[in-house]
Parts: sequence; structure tokens; C-alpha cells
Amino acid sequence: MTKVMTTKVAGRRVARPALALLLASVSVPALAQEAATETAAEAVAAVETVDGTDIVVTAQKRSERLQDVPIAVSALGGDSLERQRVTQADELASKIVNLQLTSTVGDNTPIFALRGVSMSDYSLNQASPVATYYDEVYKGNFAFLGVAMYDLERVEVLRGPQGTLYGKNTTGGAVNLISRTPVLGDTEGYLNLGYGNYNRYEANGAVSVPLGETLAARVAFTFARADGWFKNQLPGEPDLASVREYGVRGSLLFEPSDSARFILRASTSYQNPRNYGIYAQPEAVNRPGLGRREIEANVTDRRRARTWSVSLTGTVDLSDTLAITSVTSWDKGRLNFYEDTDGTATELLEIPYTDRATQFAQDLRLTSDFGGPFNFILGAYFNREKVYNETTFEIGKDIDSDGLPGVTDADCAIGFPLGCLFRNSFDQLKKSYAIYSDVSFELTDQLTLRGGLRFTHDKGTQSNFEANAFGPNGVLVMNLIPPSRLDYSQENLSGKIGADYKINPDVMVYGNYSRGYRAPSFNAQAFFDPSELSVAEAEKIEAFELGLKSQFADRRVTLNMAAFHYSYSNQQFINIDPATAAQTLLNIPRSRILGGEAELTVRATDMVTLRAGVGLLDTKIKRGIVSGVDVRGNNLSNAPKFTFTGGIDATVMDSSSGKLSLHGDINYSSSQYFEVLNIPRLRQDSYVLLAGHIDWESADGRWNASVWGKNLTNKFYFTSRVDLLAGFGFDYNHAGTPRTYGVTVGMKF
Repeated sequence: MTKVMTTKVAGRRVARPALALLLASVSVPALAQEAATETAAEAVAAVETVDGTDIVVTAQKRSERLQDVPIAVSALGGDSLERQRVTQADELASKIVNLQLTSTVGDNTPIFALRGVSMSDYSLNQASPVATYYDEVYKGNFAFLGVAMYDLERVEVLRGPQGTLYGKNTTGGAVNLISRTPVLGDTEGYLNLGYGNYNRYEANGAVSVPLGETLAARVAFTFARADGWFKNQLPGEPDLASVREYGVRGSLLFEPSDSARFILRASTSYQNPRNYGIYAQPEAVNRPGLGRREIEANVTDRRRARTWSVSLTGTVDLSDTLAITSVTSWDKGRLNFYEDTDGTATELLEIPYTDRATQFAQDLRLTSDFGGPFNFILGAYFNREKVYNETTFEIGKDIDSDGLPGVTDADCAIGFPLGCLFRNSFDQLKKSYAIYSDVSFELTDQLTLRGGLRFTHDKGTQSNFEANAFGPNGVLVMNLIPPSRLDYSQENLSGKIGADYKINPDVMVYGNYSRGYRAPSFNAQAFFDPSELSVAEAEKIEAFELGLKSQFADRRVTLNMAAFHYSYSNQQFINIDPATAAQTLLNIPRSRILGGEAELTVRATDMVTLRAGVGLLDTKIKRGIVSGVDVRGNNLSNAPKFTFTGGIDATVMDSSSGKLSLHGDINYSSSQYFEVLNIPRLRQDSYVLLAGHIDWESADGRWNASVWGKNLTNKFYFTSRVDLLAGFGFDYNHAGTPRTYGVTVGMKF
């Protein structure tokens, strides 16, 4: 039977029973290389190593050796993220197999796809089936995301349905960003400065200061500016896709006793770069001779994203066997951008977007540590999210430039020719209530049974929905959709059951069956007719998974594998009627997903470590009609059949003059579609991305420097594609970031 252990973390006792809280488990052995330098500051953020090979993850009074966690999880430690220059969440997709993203609404607002489960909608009121968490706080709306990839302890990616241990139920999985926390008793910190191509300047750092025996504070910041890489050839207009952002996070740790711990976090971030550029195809739409990363854009407004967040996490031992944890949070966000949708100097199609959101959430759970075969987690969760959305279609505003008669407000009132504007706006309120549980029972020394249940009640209201037509001067000429209201109320019972078997201390097999759920959604793309107003049904997934976790050769070789089968019901997607151009939010009734992952780490010597990961996917729509087309047999979007990540970490010098190390990374993705119609011309072909960095660290660990590069071959690829050829004469494409490189220097104190 697995022993119950305790360890001192930041001066307090932390229980470590057999069942690790899944939301903090980690499966990348490379973390062992940096864990010794990370501070175990709180129960949700402790990473330890045993003999340099075993990784132990502590989470909400529950801790377990990495290889004993029966779930498919990948993670990157904070130091590794910093060295690899992972500065925005979008870049995680190149580090984790079977994780993809769509950037339809721009950088740092990723729409993740995990194991083929994705959101086939680009509306700003939606929430992805792959949930994003910051320090256990669910961030559902795009307006809450902001700048967050700084001063992190680690990032975890949990594959498969999550719900028995997470605040929000999800069908695809979870991406959890965990920040560093204050340290009692010591003053510590760091400062990094960097410069790169595109005239990039950046700085980030943090300082942790004790304020007494029981109180400590930490302040972290990040700042970056860079010129745009999408070169604007329109005279007098700035380049697009620039960087201009900052983020500040403050944390206060209070430990009044060994049995109580509280962390108060507050953060804000602001981004106002030149907006992303759209690569429009075919080439005839653009000026002849325009390069792939050149654009003639007449709309170059700044993209503005502002976030505020406050959260309080508290853990109190009620007894030697029971502890209660509370996570209370409040978020506010604002996202505004003006998209040059046609990607040209004309005003064929341009869309201003506005998204304002606030959120309050409360997670409360009771955790046991009985020291025997049985343990449990019992929790309750509440989330209230309020959103305001406004979108305008500006179509053919410069029609006079083509020599055609000028369009007047009266013309728009009669027949809506080119030159008219169409705007919708609405308020959205969603509330989610849940009770969840997770239990484990060690039947024998080798066999453990696990299970969990979750009951969710979701309520939603879309109110004050209104769509209007305006003349070219912004004069209201007609109400297209009168003030309307939609509601939904949905209940769901989901859960998980499984078992794991220890063949020996270093080899474990596990299997589980779980059900995932995603709440209904409102359509944000209704513009012309009340029939477009719709509520998409809740998504559901039934997931079967088998896995292996193993270590060999004196734990120098770690191999983790998983295979899965999903039955995917009612995937939500935007449907465009080919006859009327009306957009409704509907469901694909049924799809099937098969696949697997394998992650391998080999510590070839004390100086060389090899890393590799393989992801396999086979997706198929079993039943569905999209835009009047039967899509049965088609692939799901954002689901390449094969992905690969690999790398090498080699220390080439370790002496009194310091340590010099070389690091190389490769990411391969096979061809994929970004839409379920599988239009051949919109397929993204397979591509390879190469990255690397050379690091130096002084012998005392105080000083460091790094030379880094990403997309070293300057590969041109797409991260999103939308078919607008029939209606507007072009395809809408987001291009991936080109080659970037630079140097960073830093100090620790």
C-alpha cells in the first residue's frame, strides 16, 4: 500500500496521501532539472525531486510522485518556459503534443484544441471546451486572459474531460498556469533584460520580501515592446502585429500557524499593440508583388486589452485528517480591436469588436487525509460571468473609389447595398453551480480504485440583443432584429471511474472512463433576421483512456503513454446558410476521436538529456450538416493526425567559470483543417518549427545570459483560415509568427 508521507513546505506540514489532486499533477520529467531551484511556496505550487529523478507535485494537501499519477498530463516548469522564451499562451501549442490552437481573434487570446476537441466558433462571448486557469481561477472569456506568462512556477496541460476536481466542467481538458508565490523568511528576486529583432525590448522580474515571521509579499512584472513583423506597404501607415504590453502581479502570503495558509493575489495587464494583420488570398486580392509577410492595410488601430484580477486562496486544517480549501476570485476585462478583415487598402470588409466582461467565482472543497486506504475530495463551485458584446460589419465603405454611385442613408434604408453598416450588441449572463467529488480506495498494495461524480446546474440569459442597419454616415436606418431575449437552463451529471495497477515501483498501468460536459452557448453572429438567434445545445464527451507510466535504467529513462477513444456529441459550431448568409450557432450531432500520446525522456548522461513526444489523432464526423453540406466522414478542425515534439539539453561546460548549456527544440505538425467542411484549398500543410537557446550561468548562480531563437527557418504557416471567397472574393488567414531571435541577460538575488 502506498504510504502517507508528510513534508515541510515553507515552514508548515503538508499532507501527502495516496491520491494526488489531478489538477496539479505533472508528466514532463525534464522538470527535474530545474526543480531544485524553484521555491515550494504553497500547496498548489510545490515541486520536489528525489535523487534527481523523481518529481513530486504537491496540490491542495495532496501530493504524489509524478509517475504514480494515473492521468495524461504534460507540463513545463517556469525556468524552462523562461529559457525557451514562451512569452504568450499561444506558444504552448508547439511544446505539447496533441495541443493545437486557433488564433482567429489574435495573439494572446488562444482558442485551444486538445486531442481534437475544439471550439468551432470565433465569437468573443464564447468559452472554449479546453479551459484555461490562472492559479486555479477559471478564465472563460477572452477579455480575462491578458498578459499572464511571467513569473510562473509551471504550466500544466491536462488531457481529457475535467470536472471532478476542477471548478469548471470541460469536455476537452485544462491548461493551468501556476504563478510563483512569496517565500517566508528570505528576500529573493531576479531581473531579466532582453533585446531582439523587430527592435524588441523587454524586461521582467520579481522580488519576494518577508514582512514578519508569518507574512511575506511578492511583486512580479513583465514589459515588452516590439515593432510589427507584418510590414505595411501602404505609405504612411505603421506595420502590424507589433508588441506593446505590460503586466503586474502582487501576492501576499499569510501563515498564522502550521494549520492555516492564505494567499492574496492581485494583478493587472494592458496591451495596446498595432493589431494583427490578415493575409488575404488569392494573391489577386493583394497588390501584385506583395510578399507573404507584407500587407497594404488601411486600418492600423491599436488593439486594446485590459485586465484586472483579485483572488484569495486559503487552506485550513480542520483536524489531522481533514482540511478545507477556498478559492475566491473576481475578474474584469475589456477587449477592443478594429480588424482590417480584407487585409487590403480597400474598405471591402472591416469589423470593429468590443468585449467587456466581469466574473465572480467561488470554489470550496474538503480534503481528507485518513492515512488509510480511503480518501476523498468533496467540493462546491459557483461562477457568475457577465459579458457585453458589440460587433459591426463594415462592408464596402469605399465604394465611391470604384467609380460607382455614392451610397446614401436612404439607399441603405431601401435595400442594403454595399456601403451599409450592420451592428449587433447584447448582454450575456451565465451562472454555473456545481457539487463535485473525487475518491480513491487502495484495494491492495498494487491496485487502487478511483472515481468521482459531479452535478452541474447552468443558467444563461442573452438579453437586450439588437441588430441594426446603418447608413455610411452611421445614421440608423432600420432595426433588423428587435430587442430580444433568450434563456437556457441545463443540468448535467458527469463523472469518472478508473483503476491503476502497480506492476512494480517504477511501472504503472491505468485505465478510466469519464464523461465531460460543456454548457450551452448563445449565438453572437446574428445580424439580419431573428431566425439567426439560437442557443447551441450542451456538448458532451464519453472518454475511455488506457495509460502506462514507466521508468527504466535506474530511472534514467522515463516513458509515459496513453491511448484514448472519445465519443463526441453536439460539438458547437457556427453554421452559415449558403442561400441567405444567415449565421446560426448549431451542433454537430456526433463525432468520433481515436488517438494516443507517448512522452519519452532519456538522461543519457549527467550532462545530456533527450526529450521526445508523439501525438496521434484520427477524427471523424459521424453525423452533421454544415452550410447545407453533409460533413459525415470529414475530419474535425484543429486535429492533425500526427504531431511531434523533441529536444536535447546538453551541458558542455560546468566549471568554476560557470555553466554553459545548449538546447534545441523541434515541433512537427502534419496537415490539418481549420474548419469541418475540409475545403482542400484551406488545408494547412505539414510544417516543422525549430527553436533553440544557448545559456550561460555563473558558478554562484547569480548571473545568467541566453541567446535564443524561434522559428529559426522562418517557416510560413497559418494558425487560422476562414472561407470568405464566395461572399467577398478572398480567404481570411492568420499567419504564424516569423523568425525571432535575441539575447537576454539576468541576475538573481
